[in-house]
Amino acid sequence: MPMPPSIHTASNRPAGWGIVPAGATSLAKELPIVLGGIGLFYSVIAFARYWSGPVSSQAEISLHPAALPKYALFSVLRLAIAYIFSFVFTLVYGYVAAYNRKAERFMIPLLDTLQSIPVLSFLPGVMISMAALFPSRQLGVELGSVLLIFTGQVWNMTFSFYSSLKSIPTEMREAALAYRLSWWQRFWQLELPQAAIGLIWNSMMSVAGGWFFLMACEMFVLGNRDFRLPGLGSYLQTAANAGDTRAIFWGLMTMIGVIILIDQLVWRPVIAWAEKFKVEQVGSAEIPRSPILTMLRSSKLLPFVTRSLVLPLRERLDLHFAKEHETRSLTRGKNRVPHWALRAVAVFALTAIAYAVAKVFSIMATMSSAELRHILWGAGATFLRVEAVLLLAALWTVPAGVAIGLRPKLSAIAQPIAQIAASVPATALFPIILLVLIRAGGGLGIGSIVLLLLGTQWYMLFNVIAGATAIPADLKEVCNTYQLSTTQRWRRLFLPAIFPYLITGFVTASGGAWNASIVAEYFHFRAQTISTTGLGAIISQATDSGNFRLLLAATVAMAVMVVTINRLVWRPLYALASTRFKLEG
Repeated sequence: MPMPPSIHTASNRPAGWGIVPAGATSLAKELPIVLGGIGLFYSVIAFARYWSGPVSSQAEISLHPAALPKYALFSVLRLAIAYIFSFVFTLVYGYVAAYNRKAERFMIPLLDTLQSIPVLSFLPGVMISMAALFPSRQLGVELGSVLLIFTGQVWNMTFSFYSSLKSIPTEMREAALAYRLSWWQRFWQLELPQAAIGLIWNSMMSVAGGWFFLMACEMFVLGNRDFRLPGLGSYLQTAANAGDTRAIFWGLMTMIGVIILIDQLVWRPVIAWAEKFKVEQVGSAEIPRSPILTMLRSSKLLPFVTRSLVLPLRERLDLHFAKEHETRSLTRGKNRVPHWALRAVAVFALTAIAYAVAKVFSIMATMSSAELRHILWGAGATFLRVEAVLLLAALWTVPAGVAIGLRPKLSAIAQPIAQIAASVPATALFPIILLVLIRAGGGLGIGSIVLLLLGTQWYMLFNVIAGATAIPADLKEVCNTYQLSTTQRWRRLFLPAIFPYLITGFVTASGGAWNASIVAEYFHFRAQTISTTGLGAIISQATDSGNFRLLLAATVAMAVMVVTINRLVWRPLYALASTRFKLEG
């Protein structure tokens, strides 16, 4: 009986025709992973060689498009190193602040104070210290730049992790106690998964914030010293100073391309992977997908590496901390740190703080009344701008964030767009915005609000998206079952569910707005300086002129205002979010 035409046997088919060996298919799947690992290793080695080289002050920044790939690589590596520092800091600081009530009383206000201090206020101390530690190596200046990027990334991640730990449902904590989990097991199996979604979205915002301040972190003036580092930030700043719109265009296109590449290679896979951490009893009808994550899951190389290296290390850590937990349970109270030691540390810390405060006030006491009035007037102007920006941002980010977070298909389209918009430095677009406003009869007073909005609204949007994404599918099914109206869904589900994330968004957006005022109220364009009344303008002007006394006084005024707002507004709202709006049975 003849075979059907569509079916071929090995005997009547030419050798090798239409056949792809299994080994070739497996190699094709593993090849991108291997090449990616080799490329990453080479990039790190090249960057380390550059860091260990001799210091090069006032490096020449070429505006030729051919230099952009190298500059992009350097900027990405700086952002990645700063993000690693930020992630480690977030886990340690947020964990201690969430579980130690005595430490929480000063750690959270301190975090809010540090968040409010602009990057340029950190700049003199950081750069002088790093240059003094490594006077003959490029490592000092590069570490200074990385630490400045760190100060623009870390705060919203820490606030998000802290808020997630405070919002863990009571029944989950009781289950961890019932199973006698060690702190490591509790952290790995409960706390980190609970915080994963918010931490991922805030990580995206942190990296976007790093891009935003890249221009200030890669090219800056400190007194009579001009520090320039090869990177996209210094390229865009040089192009803006020269008024070269063609170079600005190529720099922005390169930055957008890098952001899209990072989004597809890193953030989309991580978002799809984090879907398993949602607390729900009914599976979602729509889930985020990523071709990169699918490729990684189908790989045979990564499971081999995991079985050979990661799992044995994790098992050893689990066993070690489990034994330590049992030992502490048996000897609880016997090995506590003596009270006198804790008191000695507290006295030392308070003495150091008192000395620093006295030193600050002694410096500020030499200021004239005109300078103090100038600072107070600037503080009031910046305060009004920040509050206006928060209101304008909330009007569109809350509905837009909920819509994106509830629809994975929309999120797959809108999230990269938001990532690009949040990452593109508004200072690179500001010359165009300023020219339009001047022609329309406005000035930097309105332009500063636009620039603040462009730089800080994304903190709220990404947190609202994270809150909407974390809403369990079973609660949405209940709304559908009872046929709740749109208004009822917002009142009963959406607003209560996103409330803890929204407060985190408000806090980080507020601190980000105060921080961004240094570039929104004082701007260099075509050898001209354009400024308006505000604390940010005072800080930028004091940095340019090397007036450290005025810089210190303006920074202290900004920190005092932010901490006061935190104590009167945000702390009570955080307490409300961790009690009334906690998702638990």
